[in-house]
Amino acid sequence: MHAKLKEKNTVSPVLEKSFNFLNDKNYYMSKIKFEDLLGTGAHFGHVTRKWDPNFKPYVLMEKNGIHIINLEETIRCLDKATNFIKTKSKKGGVFLFVGTKKQARDIVQQEADRCSMFYVVERWLGGTLTNFSTIKKSIKRLHLLEKEGSLIYENQTKKEVQMLNRERIKLSDQHRGIKDMRRLPDAVIIVDTNLESTAVAEAGRLGIPIIAIVDSNTDPTLIDYPIPANDDSIRTIQLIMAALADTILDSSAKKSKNSDDQPEKKNNINKVVSLKDKIKIKTDSEVSNKDLNSPQSDSKSESDAK
Repeated sequence: MHAKLKEKNTVSPVLEKSFNFLNDKNYYMSKIKFEDLLGTGAHFGHVTRKWDPNFKPYVLMEKNGIHIINLEETIRCLDKATNFIKTKSKKGGVFLFVGTKKQARDIVQQEADRCSMFYVVERWLGGTLTNFSTIKKSIKRLHLLEKEGSLIYENQTKKEVQMLNRERIKLSDQHRGIKDMRRLPDAVIIVDTNLESTAVAEAGRLGIPIIAIVDSNTDPTLIDYPIPANDDSIRTIQLIMAALADTILDSSAKKSKNSDDQPEKKNNINKVVSLKDKIKIKTDSEVSNKDLNSPQSDSKSESDAK
């Protein structure tokens, strides 16, 4: 960590943007507030030497050699993503959650299960999307092996039954989050697109929209709905994944939209106006003290060495 504090002298053009999108009556506001993101350490990016230049629009400032993510943009991007999810969910859309990194696995599986969607939390199998016909055959084989009283076990030796059981366990581990997925998803929701680069490439090749938490070392231009935030913070991942799952649940249940959302929009407007000052105060106290391993940010301690 650099000892010298480095901060931009000029205000980022991002901060000059108006918040007219908050007044759009058709816009779906997520339930996450600025303070929620700040409290989880969502604003901590990677060390500056590891940044991706395409991430520049989402950078608020630099402090102690770390990029600080502009949470105003996080909220804006999150709202775009939830609005998209809302539209797809109302039409019966299918979503595939992907998160194989240690910090994300349990959260991704939990939130996908909660909104009755599919997930990949083990190793991504090449061709999961681009060769889905073969994956479906493998899943069909798994269903056959799992079926009680299946004829496949009849007239088999003990050794052959053991081999079939090993095959069943292997296929179950590989496909446990997608074994009931009958068709390609309408969108994929990813944590850490650098790690899940194969999933990103496959979705991009097929034109499947990608929603993803992107950190400062990530190229957000590859993602349809990037959500700039700390993708190493367990609490940040939990907060954002829960919000996306909530949107799927709310939209699927066909809950009322515009009128019910208006009071929340108004409250968010009041919060957003003073975001610049709040994040400066927060980063002054946290980053200058280099307290990046505190509960306030379970963020970069594991990987930063990011």
